[in-house]
Formats: sequence, C-alpha cells, structure tokens
Amino acid sequence: MIDNLPAPNRPRSASVFLVALLLVATVGLATAAFARSAPPPVDVMLVDLPREAQDLFVLIGKGGPFRYSRDGVSFGNRERLLPLMPKGYYREYTVRTAGARDRGARRMVCGGPSKAPEACYYSDDHYQSFRRIRQ
Repeated sequence: MIDNLPAPNRPRSASVFLVALLLVATVGLATAAFARSAPPPVDVMLVDLPREAQDLFVLIGKGGPFRYSRDGVSFGNRERLLPLMPKGYYREYTVRTAGARDRGARRMVCGGPSKAPEACYYSDDHYQSFRRIRQ
C-alpha cells in the first residue's frame, strides 16, 4: 500500500524554495539600497563659508568663467549623500584652495538650472559630507 503513494515532486519543491530565496534576497537588497540614502545635509550660511566658496557661488550665478576644466560637469551622487534627483541634475565645481598643487578637496555641487541653481552644497572633504548652502 505504501508503494502506491506518489513520490514527492522534489524538483518543484526545490524550484519554489529557490524562487522564495531569490525574492527575499531582492527585497533585502532593495531595502539596503534605500536605507543607504543619507538624511538631508545640514545647512550652512554662505557668509560662513571660505571666501573662495563665496566667490565661486557668485560666479556660478553668472555662468562663469570657471578656473578648472572639470567645473560644471555632471555630478553622479553615487554615494547618495544628496537628495535623489534624475541623472544630470547636479553639477560639480572646484572651490579653489590657496597653495594647493591640484584641485584640492573642496567642492561645490549645485542642482537645477546652471545659472539659477535650485540648491547648492559645499564639501570640504571631497564629497565625504555635504552642507546645504543658505544665503
């Protein structure tokens, strides 16, 4: 009588298990990616920034001319430290560092129209942290 019972469908059970495992992994990765997006940067008043940053902020509003060839290129926000926006929204600029042989670590990233940005952010540690600039 035991011989008449159908054998368990092992391939189907394994497939269901793998699909469930894949679903759990996908949801976990999506949750981790969302959790990585940082809280909004703290604010800093423009007058509290170094003079070079204040001058650059004015220059951005005028559309240049800029000192460095990389000024105005697209900033990818790969670390997601800034609010998430469509690709191409942010542009980066170099804040001059007196005595530096290269571009240094200070940057300004602005989003929105190039001559009238909606928001600008200052980083003095090469994109490790940002502060939103307020006038």
